[in-house]
Amino acid sequence: MDLMGMMGKLRDTQLKIEETKKRLDTVLIDEQSKDGLLKVTFTANTLLKSIVIDEALLEDKEQLEDYLILVINKAIEKASEINKTELDAVAKMDMPMIPGMEDMFK
Repeated sequence: MDLMGMMGKLRDTQLKIEETKKRLDTVLIDEQSKDGLLKVTFTANTLLKSIVIDEALLEDKEQLEDYLILVINKAIEKASEINKTELDAVAKMDMPMIPGMEDMFK
């Protein structure tokens, strides 16, 4: 096993992962309530970028809170899936296969 070559490959993979994380900051996930009264935007790194609340929701605090929880959780779930898929793809593509580590990438 070429240890120096493997270390270089690991370093390259780490750089590609960092580049992918930076790119995911520019990938936006928009989510909204079924009636469109609440809209949120997150990055694929699960950073909240915006919240738009229709005036109608401002009259009912409990409804607004419920909407926020549901819509934000749905957006975070989508962002997390995209993030994981993208980072897993980079790691699988470039990681040197070390005996016994194959199971980590299934």
